[in-house]
Amino acid sequence: MEALELFAHPVRMRIIHAMSGDRVFTTAALGDLLPDVSKATLYRHVGVLAEAGVLEVAGEERVRGAVERRYRLRRDRAAVDAEMVASVTPEDHRRIFAAAVATLLAEFHAYLDRDGADPVADLVGYRQHALWLNPAELSDLIERLRAAIIPHLTHDPAPDRTRYLLSPILFPIEERRP
Repeated sequence: MEALELFAHPVRMRIIHAMSGDRVFTTAALGDLLPDVSKATLYRHVGVLAEAGVLEVAGEERVRGAVERRYRLRRDRAAVDAEMVASVTPEDHRRIFAAAVATLLAEFHAYLDRDGADPVADLVGYRQHALWLNPAELSDLIERLRAAIIPHLTHDPAPDRTRYLLSPILFPIEERRP
C-alpha cells in the first residue's frame, strides 16, 4: 500500500496517535483507547499498519489458545518524507486533509464522550486566527512553531503526563496579491 493511502485514513491515524510515546499494546488494549471503533475495523487496520511495517510486534503470548501480539509504533516508518509531500496532487491534498479533519473530529468526539470530560479544566482550544504575513514572516512563524513543538514530540508517557492531540493547520485563504 502506498504511504499516502496508508496514512490518509482516520482509523489508522488514530492508531498511530494512540501508539505514540513508545507505548506497547495488544489490539484488544488498543480497542479500550478507541471504544468508538469496532473490533473488526480495529483489527483490520492494525493488520494493515503491521504489514506496512509501521507497527512492529513487540511480543507474543498465548491467551486461551490464541496468540496475542503486542505492537509498538516504528516512528521512522510513521512519517511522511519531503519527497512524498512534493509529489502530492491537489486531489491527494483534498483526501489527506479530509482524513486529517475526520481524525480530528473522531478524536474530539471520543474525548467528549468520556466520563468526566471537562474542556475548561483540560484547557481544550480550537481557535482560528486570520493572519496577514509576508513570506519572511510566514517562514519565521513556521520556524517558531516547530521550535516550540518539536522538543515535546519525544516525551514518553509518564504518570503526570496526559496525551494531547495538537493539529496545526495553516494555509492561505486568499490569493497572494502582486
